[in-house]
Amino acid sequence: MSQVVLFALMIMAINITYVSLTTVRFILVIKGLKEYASMLSMVEVLVYIAGLSIILKNLDSYWNIAAYCIGYGIGVYLGSRIEERLALGYMTAEVIVDSLDETLPKLLRKKEFGVTTWTGEGRDGKRLVMLVLAKRNRQKELLNIVDDFCPSAFIFFQEPKNFRGGFWAGRR
Repeated sequence: MSQVVLFALMIMAINITYVSLTTVRFILVIKGLKEYASMLSMVEVLVYIAGLSIILKNLDSYWNIAAYCIGYGIGVYLGSRIEERLALGYMTAEVIVDSLDETLPKLLRKKEFGVTTWTGEGRDGKRLVMLVLAKRNRQKELLNIVDDFCPSAFIFFQEPKNFRGGFWAGRR
């Protein structure tokens, strides 16, 4: 492989690493995980300074500029995927089923999901509405349980930044 191609690949790798770290750090800050974000920022700055000195000296080629841009885009994508895999924080799911049967909320509570229920009124009658709180890494588990019980359930997710009290008070 030629020196030009190897150098372009090195620029791309540096930028992928730096931007991935930046993306994950940014998400950690948004989620209120300041301690982890500051530790990660030290590694991020090390990669940034080392990489920037190499990159700035060699932006004389369109290949290197293209490698920088491609690395940046891949870095944002990869950083987002890393955070998605880590599934940090909590999520709430509002689950609406077309039955007033309490079997599903009881099952979810047994599996240690935080569940609050109430009766709602939909287009076709009464509905059981559940607000479910769980760690984000349990989202697929929750979906599987709800799908097994009621495949036609309406579900939407949100991510609370902070909460206090209730069933989860001493469990964080």
